[in-house]
Amino acid sequence: MKRTFALFARSAVFGLVSLFALFLAAGASAEDKTIASRTEEVDGVRLHYLTAGQGPAVILLHGYAETSRMWKPILPALAERFKVIAPDLPGIGDSAIPASGLDMKSAATLLHGLARKLGVEKARVVGHDIGLMVAYAYAAQFPSETEKLVVMDAFLPGVEGWEGVYNNPSLWHFRFHGSTPEALVRGRERTYFDYYWNEFAADRNRSLPEADRAAYAAAYARPGRMTSGWAYFNAFPQTAKDFAELAKRKLTMPVLSIGGDKSLGEVLGQQMKLVGSDVTVVVVKDAGHWILEERPKETTEALVKFL
Repeated sequence: MKRTFALFARSAVFGLVSLFALFLAAGASAEDKTIASRTEEVDGVRLHYLTAGQGPAVILLHGYAETSRMWKPILPALAERFKVIAPDLPGIGDSAIPASGLDMKSAATLLHGLARKLGVEKARVVGHDIGLMVAYAYAAQFPSETEKLVVMDAFLPGVEGWEGVYNNPSLWHFRFHGSTPEALVRGRERTYFDYYWNEFAADRNRSLPEADRAAYAAAYARPGRMTSGWAYFNAFPQTAKDFAELAKRKLTMPVLSIGGDKSLGEVLGQQMKLVGSDVTVVVVKDAGHWILEERPKETTEALVKFL
């Protein structure tokens, strides 16, 4: 009888320990998926970023008219497998405005410094819009530290085919910057950005939701932020020279080019095949520029599968 009771007691204790371990693991897993908002200083520039999860590092770089907020819907899914880092680009959102100015290469260098400061030695880098240009600059400058690259619906200045995009009259906003445009847009940031979110979508009713629009308009309405965002457009001519030089050495890591069929999906895919040796092209049907918001299921599935 005593032996039976002892066996029962040991079994009960083991069961409780196992349950407690499962509880801790579940808690840790839930904690890993929680999105944290943090800042780090890199070369005197304060950089804000969102982070979640554990595992291989994935760096997500947003585009113009957005901030790191754009990645929030997919952060939990990526955090199942990865340590996700989604910075605000220098000069945008809650990241500081560098005194030295803004361009794609320097932004990539700052973000590489952020990755190293966070203990990341290798990363999979994803970028949308101007964020893809920064992502390409990251991969091209630090190829041994870039495991995979994803570029999402824009183009590469300086790479064959770029002039047709840059000089397209419907993309007049590339050259719309300076003191007079700032005066015209000041206090009307929401009206200005609604043009982007509506006109560059395949269907404006499937574009960015109202809460995101309000948040982004407020972020860019802060002092100096519209100027900083436009600085990336102003840097296109210099970026073209930089990328023409960087493109002389092809990327060897796996690359995914993904874009909308009503936007730059085809053009970007052709460009990436010129600068990379291992390129997969996905053109999302019935999608415009805002592919993550317009076609979240298809875009997320393509990202997760590739990463």
